[in-house]
Amino acid sequence: MPYKWSHNEQSGSQACLTLWPYSSLPSKGFVGFIAVTFGLIILPLFPLLGTAVLWGLLPFLMITITAVWVALSRSYHDRNILETLTVTKDDVHLVRRNPKGDQQEWDCNVYWAKLSIYTTGGPVANYITLTGNGREVEIGAFLSEEERPALYSELSDFLADFKNPPRH
Repeated sequence: MPYKWSHNEQSGSQACLTLWPYSSLPSKGFVGFIAVTFGLIILPLFPLLGTAVLWGLLPFLMITITAVWVALSRSYHDRNILETLTVTKDDVHLVRRNPKGDQQEWDCNVYWAKLSIYTTGGPVANYITLTGNGREVEIGAFLSEEERPALYSELSDFLADFKNPPRH
């Protein structure tokens, strides 16, 4: 799943959850896809070398390659989201970096933080929110419909354990 937990091993009192959108086409795949698409478009043009028909078709084929490039680049840009949830013994802090580079932040006392899931009625199925400090914020809305309940379960268990640590 496209999220990772990290813990401060020294103090044991801080954990960080980092979430990002799933990328089914890595950078090398992007370059390979464009190269294969270009090759497949150019291949049928070889019999037309030296004819006027080649020059008539070539601009449209290059526009097609450019459109595929632009669409995939836009898709990469739109997935440039990073959410970081930091939980300390006193505080829950959520930072969301949006595709345009701006950041949104939310803080709450860990004991007042409430995790909720809306199986229906939210903008997406299995919509996860954190409530506290007078605000309700979404978390992981870009995850798949199957990943959100798994995240909710894991995050719910973690917050419950963090709020009620075992006594020695």
